[in-house]
Amino acid sequence: MINSQINIIQYPRLKHIKMELRDLVRQWFKKWENGDYLNLPIAENFKHTSPFGTIHGKKAYLDLVKENEDKFLGQTFDIHDEVYGEDKACVRYTAKQGKDFSLDVSEWYYVKDDLIEAIIAHYHIGDIRKERQIENYKDQ
Repeated sequence: MINSQINIIQYPRLKHIKMELRDLVRQWFKKWENGDYLNLPIAENFKHTSPFGTIHGKKAYLDLVKENEDKFLGQTFDIHDEVYGEDKACVRYTAKQGKDFSLDVSEWYYVKDDLIEAIIAHYHIGDIRKERQIENYKDQ
């Protein structure tokens, strides 16, 4: 279930636009939680960029999800922060699947004609190489 304890940055002159955009982004999360990925509000020319690479096109994206449903479906989302502009949004959330999977994500959503045209997702997918590790770095 989407967590409703979130922080939303509001810009008064964009209030009406932001609400529509917020509804669209929330629809994205609801569709994922319900397993309804075939009806995601994405454009035909949708582009998804993540640490794994870039997928071009709605069909290619949906085909990839279908082939990997075990990795995509059954997730819930705790939304922590949302920032909305005229035609783009940024959402920081934690995705959870089962007892053992949790992923902290920040995503940028780019919208055109009431559909998500592009998403750029930022998250950590593996161990940090030894030469890139920061020595003595702890929660301080």
